[in-house]
Parts: sequence; structure tokens; C-alpha cells
Amino acid sequence: MAKARVNLVKLCVGAERVEDLIHWQNSARAKGPDGLPRHVTRMWPKRAEELLAGGSLYWVFKGVILARQRILRLDDVTGTDGIARCGIVLEPSVVRTEATPRRPFQGWRYLSVEDAPRDLPQARQAEDDLPPNLMAALAEIGVR
Repeated sequence: MAKARVNLVKLCVGAERVEDLIHWQNSARAKGPDGLPRHVTRMWPKRAEELLAGGSLYWVFKGVILARQRILRLDDVTGTDGIARCGIVLEPSVVRTEATPRRPFQGWRYLSVEDAPRDLPQARQAEDDLPPNLMAALAEIGVR
């Protein structure tokens, strides 16, 4: 029997577009010692095994889920303040998803496989983003 799988959803703070996230993750500051992008968070996911069974981190831009990255592993990270944190190590490729509205929240939340937006077809992966407010409006009325 296959392991259960779950995803995370997180606000992409400081980024207005998917391109902003990609640009940030290409910087040395966003990468771990192995060169892979990682997101460091205060809390360690209790459902780590389900995340590592093929889960992804879905990114919310200006109230709309627009992209995801597969979670490769969770690393222990100790900050310069001596506090232990969780480093969510991500696959470098960012996959664009159907625009899906998401209300504001703090931190990250679990996202079931059934509720996760579908990936955009390969032919649409290179499209430029529309303005976030337009993406949100289109998603709200069911146009993706």
C-alpha cells in the first residue's frame, strides 16, 4: 500500500509574481549548503512522513496559489541565535499551477492532494504572469 501524501501551502512573502520567487531562489542566500533551494521555518511539520512521500510546497502570491515545488527533504537548521528550525529543501524547478484563490493566513498549512490545484499544461509553463489582482479575479469566477 502506498504511503499517504500531503502538501503544504505557504504565502510567498515579498514576491508578487512567480518570477520573483524564481529570482530569489537563484540567489545564494536562498540555498542550503548543497545548493538546493530551501525555506526555513520555525515549526517542524508533524506530518513529515506524508510530506516526504511526494508532497509539494504550494506558493500563494497576493491571495492566489500560482506555483508549487516538490519537497525533497526536511533538514535541521540552527540559526545564528541558536534556535533549531526546519529547512524545507525543495526541488529547484518551480511548476506553475492553476490559479486558485487562498485567503491570508500565517505560517504554513497542510493541503490535501484532493484540494491542491492542478499543474498547468507543459505548454503553459513558460507564460508570463498576469497581474495578481487579475489572476485572483479570474480564479474567483472560475476562469483559469
